[in-house]
Parts: sequence; C-alpha cells; structure tokens
Amino acid sequence: MPVPIYKRIDYTDLKSVQIEDIDTMEGTDFEQYLNLLLIELGYPDAYKTGNSRDFGADIVFSDSTGIRNIIQAKRYHPVLQVSLDAVQQVYTARNYYQAKKAIVITSATFTDSCETLAGVNGVLLLDRNDLIEIIHSFQQSDYQRAKLILEREPRVIYRYWDDPQYVRNINKDKKLAKVAAELIGSKAAN
Repeated sequence: MPVPIYKRIDYTDLKSVQIEDIDTMEGTDFEQYLNLLLIELGYPDAYKTGNSRDFGADIVFSDSTGIRNIIQAKRYHPVLQVSLDAVQQVYTARNYYQAKKAIVITSATFTDSCETLAGVNGVLLLDRNDLIEIIHSFQQSDYQRAKLILEREPRVIYRYWDDPQYVRNINKDKKLAKVAAELIGSKAAN
C-alpha cells in the first residue's frame, strides 16, 4: 500500500480541496480543514481543541438548533479502518465539553466493532463516503445538504443484547458470577 506524500493545503480556497488532498494531509491538518469547513458551512462558533489534552474531541461546534457537538477527526489511509477507540474517546469527551452529540469523521471506514459500539452509545459515524458527500455539497454551495449529513441522527442499536450470541455470553457471565459467589462464600465460612 503506497503512502501518500504529505503536502500542505491552501486553506484560502477550501472549495478546491478534494478527497485526494485530504489523503495527503497530516492528522492535525485534517482537523484544521474540518474546523474551517464547519465555519464556512455556517457554524461560526466551531473551534479546534488543543493538539494535546483534548480529552477525546478535536472540534467543538453548535449545530443549527444550538446543540453542542464534538468531533473526533481520524485522517487514515483509505484502506485502513478506524477502530472502536475513536468512539470511546469521543463518547467520554461529551461530558467534559458538555456536548449532547458526539461524531467521528474519517477519511476511511469503520470496523464492525466500532460501528456496534457507536450504535449502542448513540455516536454518529461519518465515513469516507459521507465526507466526500459533504465536500461535494460544499463545493456546489449546497450548504444545507452538507449540514443535513453533519446533523443527522446516529444509527442507534436498541436491541443489541437480544442477539442470541450475546445472551449466551451473559448467561456464561451469570454462571461465572454464581460460581465466584459460591467460592467467596465458602472461603468466608472457613
């Protein structure tokens, strides 16, 4: 897999940035690009958090309804997948930033476990195709379409634990807990 050569992007003309340009960005440049893109789309309070000690959020902004959102930005090679640590980071950062919504945006795709964890926790995942659609809408001056993608509701998994695979695991956990309780009880009696 060839590694794209890093190049700086001209941020004075955001409409000229293509997905191929993003593929050559460093992570902090991707965050900066997204921050400027949000401002251009009509989110004037968008700001990029510090590069260190960001507590799991790279960008903070208020959406069209005034709800505070946080974004974890992951600029990965297109063939790589973002794992569940991105969801863990942004989900735990919600309280720190007093945000109602958490979003992970990537230039790649997500692992199945990442999608599952995001679904159970209500984290919005925007993958490469979503990013391309946002960029295209922005370039066509269809800011409303770009905002609809950014502000859509996350895919939520409500009945995850009804899956027979997980019910078996829960039952195993219950059996282990019972055995552990019996062992603890017998040690306490001695």
